[in-house]
Amino acid sequence: MNQAALRARLAAVSPRVWLVVIVVVSAVVRIGLARRMVAPWIMVDELVYSELAKSVADQGQFLVRGVPSSGYGIVYPLLIAPAWRLYAAIPDAYAAAKVINGVVMSLAAVPAYALARRVLTARAALAVAALTIIVPSMLYTGTLMTENAFYPVFLAACLAIVWMLEQPSVRSQALALLVCGFAYFTRAQAIALLAALVTAPLLLALTERDGKRWALRSFAPLYGVVGGGGLLVLLVEVARGKSPLDLLGAYRAATTSTYTVSGVAHYLLYHWGELSLYVGIVPFAALAALWLSPQTGSRSVRAFSMASFAVVFWLLLEVATFASQTSVSRIEERNMFYVAPLFLIALVGVVNGALVPRTRRTLWLAAAGAAVLPAFVPYDRLITTTAVSDTFALLPWWWLQDHGIALADVRWAVLGVAIAAAVALLGLPRRFLAVLPVLVGCYFVATAFVVENGRHGIHLSSLGSLWAGIHNADPNWIDRTVGKDATVSYLWTGKPTVYAIWENEFFNRSFGPVYDLTGPSPGSLPETPVTRGADGVLRADAGPVSASYVLADGSVDILGHEVGSDPGIGLRLYRVDGPIVVLTHVTGIYDGDTWSGARVTYTRVHCTGGTLRVALSSDPSLFNRDQIVTATVGAAVVGRATVTPTEQSTLDVPLTAVRGRCVARFAMAHTLVPATVIRGNSDTRPLGVHFDSFAFTP
Repeated sequence: MNQAALRARLAAVSPRVWLVVIVVVSAVVRIGLARRMVAPWIMVDELVYSELAKSVADQGQFLVRGVPSSGYGIVYPLLIAPAWRLYAAIPDAYAAAKVINGVVMSLAAVPAYALARRVLTARAALAVAALTIIVPSMLYTGTLMTENAFYPVFLAACLAIVWMLEQPSVRSQALALLVCGFAYFTRAQAIALLAALVTAPLLLALTERDGKRWALRSFAPLYGVVGGGGLLVLLVEVARGKSPLDLLGAYRAATTSTYTVSGVAHYLLYHWGELSLYVGIVPFAALAALWLSPQTGSRSVRAFSMASFAVVFWLLLEVATFASQTSVSRIEERNMFYVAPLFLIALVGVVNGALVPRTRRTLWLAAAGAAVLPAFVPYDRLITTTAVSDTFALLPWWWLQDHGIALADVRWAVLGVAIAAAVALLGLPRRFLAVLPVLVGCYFVATAFVVENGRHGIHLSSLGSLWAGIHNADPNWIDRTVGKDATVSYLWTGKPTVYAIWENEFFNRSFGPVYDLTGPSPGSLPETPVTRGADGVLRADAGPVSASYVLADGSVDILGHEVGSDPGIGLRLYRVDGPIVVLTHVTGIYDGDTWSGARVTYTRVHCTGGTLRVALSSDPSLFNRDQIVTATVGAAVVGRATVTPTEQSTLDVPLTAVRGRCVARFAMAHTLVPATVIRGNSDTRPLGVHFDSFAFTP
């Protein structure tokens, strides 16, 4: 078969068939890449959605650690719940959930294609569909996050809004409301879509040369439902004794922050700039040119133009406002990448001349803006570890900074590349314009490669998160030891990394509840505070706490029989079958750390004597000489250890029982304050040595 015949045969294939091929190929690739995510790493979000899915599958309720939770979108947990229903072993359920992610997120190509068909040919729309599923953020298919469901739903909502503007019938307005409502139940962030739904008809009316009143009158059903329905919802919330702000779900906490106009404006500028960088400059210029030509083209083109502007504006304003909080202070690309296909439609439309001719002055102005905006992003402040989960477009520049570009010069490197991209859009001969979507696609793939496989990429983040919480070969080692139907209480002492909770809880059905001995763990998830009595018994407000099994770190010993452990993390699993008794109590070590002060006291109840082995270490960046640690029992000195700056030492202490209690005291020869020794260090604590572990032998 010659090339001409092959091209003819391929051209005869229905666009719908090609669309199915795009979705299937994308799903296969995404499922394969998701397998490289060995553990959840965007915490506590992934843990929360796994808890919701697991509780829906097991009990038909939305629960987090057994507590009802209504602050999160319900669509995504329902979507992945079958994985927990089908597989008893959590690693298998986790793998199945990522398969669901790969299929669902790849389906974003379908509404992207349908949206592009409003203004482009079928072949051009297929190009948009293909670009839609290779954006770097498709890598979220390896995470248990609502992004997987929200991406296709968001694009479906955009399609419904555009169709409503084209044909403002009662049917189209009702459909737009329904799809936007479904998007809200997927992710409360979709409130921005409601704002776009309301303002887009106003913007479209402004583009009408005549008949503006008629244009708005045709949307009376929409405004009636939104106004009346909004009032009804507010009244219901007030009648239930709740704040209307509760409609924001998990984002409700953001309303307690203090915002400033200048702060929001700065982050809005940063987000516009980063969005231009994310989509590859040229698509941003293309859509901006369309916005600057509001009366250009058919009603379908104007409907797409005004709908896309309303959606992008309100979404970025919402995201920038959230990001301007002091507790956030970063670019939340993860919350705005959904708009990328809107820019890709404009890119293909400009390339084939279907939307904005390149001769228009507006395209030149838009190209200049698209090139300059990324230069306003403060790369030296925002290229940090938070970008790994939230701002993929910054990671290639972090990679370049690792390979020779000074962090302060990243801004100018970005500006140079952006100007080159804008010049290509404006200066390439028409016969070469088709290369621009190809180059944008290559840019997406290159960015995704760095994000997935780079030094600061998500693959290593996933490995690091698993290693921070579990060292055993089987991540579901607790279920394998006691059975998935057992109940294993976790005692949080503040000593190990919090990933010891998160990863073990994620991979083990038997994990939970969590008891706080020294204050709540990070993450703001449901936990029970407890105190330790003089007899070692843990008590909550309701009285002594009992458990069948207890998982605890090595800083405490539990009365019971040890049935399992993770030595690499220092976790031990006890069978208790009664009140939880903490045999040991250590004072003088800083919370959440292993550093001591000048004095440390170790106390053990239910003690008949034995030997305590203590592992000690120092830090050469702080101490340049040996440290002496003296151990006493009662009034007698029972041991000394010399701790060098670079090597670990052990100190064996013979314990003597007095009325069932063994007490050992440790004195450090001297302490140092990092803030006074190390330039730029702000730690003002007096530090002695690291007490790495305590091991008691009867």
